[in-house]
Amino acid sequence: DEKTLDPKQINQISEEIGLPVFPISAKTGEGFDELREELIKVAPRAFEDIPFLRDLVNPGDVVLFCVPIDTAAPKGRLILPQVQAIRDCLDAGAVAMVAKVDEIQNQLDNLKVPPALVVTDSQVFKEVNAIVPESIRLTSFSILMARQKGNLDELVNGAEAIESLRPGDKVLIAEACTHQCQADDIGRVKIPRWLKQKVGGDLDIEWYTGDSFPSDLSGYKLVIHCGACMINRRAMLYRQKVSKEYSLPMVNYGVAIAYLHGILGRVLSPFHK
Repeated sequence: DEKTLDPKQINQISEEIGLPVFPISAKTGEGFDELREELIKVAPRAFEDIPFLRDLVNPGDVVLFCVPIDTAAPKGRLILPQVQAIRDCLDAGAVAMVAKVDEIQNQLDNLKVPPALVVTDSQVFKEVNAIVPESIRLTSFSILMARQKGNLDELVNGAEAIESLRPGDKVLIAEACTHQCQADDIGRVKIPRWLKQKVGGDLDIEWYTGDSFPSDLSGYKLVIHCGACMINRRAMLYRQKVSKEYSLPMVNYGVAIAYLHGILGRVLSPFHK
């Protein structure tokens, strides 16, 4: 038998528990639309449609994407953050241009109006920063991903911990995917090399990939996380939360690389209104 509640009973229950009550019927489907709408309203930010870059550009703007094609690039396709950025650009009504590093200057010279934004792979921040004039906004796929998947402000604050690193300190490098490492891999080779140059000696670096993020972070001085394109926002925020519980700073690849190259302020400027 189907049991129904009158409005008075619904209000009474709502007052007792301190929450809105939505009567639903699995038999008739009544009430499900109202419940669904309410769930959307109260859903945490982890489930919101956070833009990748469309809030940074206007319809008709040109966005220039720098996509290196090296040994780490998958054969015959682009990686997910690059595809996502291009799609978000198109959704914004902007014009997407894609070029390799050695083509960036030529593309800039051929444009009658400078691009509204240049987005590059973080691995070539140094090269692209030297080419793109200061008057043109510059950021990276990894930093855009950090904003969408995690708490960017906390990841930026984590970059300051790089200054306090000393040779022998223990550092965790976490990657959410399990890709095959290449000769000049960003997480296994490039970032450790730049850190060594900055610190003046070797660090005790441990790598975790895929779902294997440690629950015990004691002993580490810093966590360096990938762009998190293979996990959702909830998972990334959880990893930041775990690090915070240990008072352990976390930074992501793009933020760390920009900091190590001395251009962090510039690549964050597109987000400052």
